[in-house]
Amino acid sequence: MKVSAGNKVVLIGAGDVGVAYAYALVNQGICDHLAIIDIDERKTEGNVMDLNHGVVWAPSRTKVTRGTYADCEDAALVVLCAGAAQKPGETRLQLVDKNMKIFKSIVDDVMANGFDGIFLVATNPVDILTYATWKFSGLPAHRVIGSGTVLDTARFRYMLGEYFEVSPMSVHAYIVGEHGDSELPVLSSANIAGVGLRRRLEKNPELHDELEAIFVRTRDAAYEIIDAKGSTSYGIGMGLARITRAIFQNQEVALPVSALLRGEYGHEDIYIGTPAIVNRKGIRRVVELELDEYEAGQFNKSVATLREIQDPFWKDGE
Repeated sequence: MKVSAGNKVVLIGAGDVGVAYAYALVNQGICDHLAIIDIDERKTEGNVMDLNHGVVWAPSRTKVTRGTYADCEDAALVVLCAGAAQKPGETRLQLVDKNMKIFKSIVDDVMANGFDGIFLVATNPVDILTYATWKFSGLPAHRVIGSGTVLDTARFRYMLGEYFEVSPMSVHAYIVGEHGDSELPVLSSANIAGVGLRRRLEKNPELHDELEAIFVRTRDAAYEIIDAKGSTSYGIGMGLARITRAIFQNQEVALPVSALLRGEYGHEDIYIGTPAIVNRKGIRRVVELELDEYEAGQFNKSVATLREIQDPFWKDGE
């Protein structure tokens, strides 16, 4: 992996998610140079101007430019937010056919321009498209990361914090599996302000129904937001910024991203949401949570859901 001249990000796809991510990057002063590529060049020029006008109030200077694929040569990170958006009532997995073709073209163009950094994928279905990015790019798997369940986990922690009346920063709980309808909460290892949810459930069995309702609201939140405003953007934008900061600052922090399994949870050759240690080189290792019997069964179902879509595509060589 080449060392780029600074922490340069190339963002491909400046729709609602991409712009929210760009805004978070500039606001938090995470990168040195942000180059934005989008097919709507005129709108991109406007976004670049608008973001640059806010740099004076940011914690550090970020150079924001309208980019081309040539910018990928010295980029440390290429973030993929391009593709068809999820429509009301449409599942993330239904997007795969449309977005797979788009991604093949994009990744080929990125690699043709000498990119040798880390890919971060946000486009849905994110687990399948992260796997595709890995295959299309030929890069080592640790340098291809999906946003995974970083947003689902944030939603879950927020809702648990609201229920237990504590800050979500004091809630430690993961959503794992597909970023989609087959995802699952890991309640067996979750804790609220240091008190395990398992212990709380032992004292109050009726809490189980409340937690299940919270999870359902977490899982279905995207549908509600899309129905109300057309897309989700701010939460995932900030989640992508959090992953970017972990990479550039070499934080060695555990984040629930989409990572390639190599035997963890009893599975291989699939990208799926799981905690993983993220540093300047990408994913250092996957953190395999200790799932109880029920959770393990649900995780296996989530893997099967992804494989049902993913495996025929690669088997057919499309």
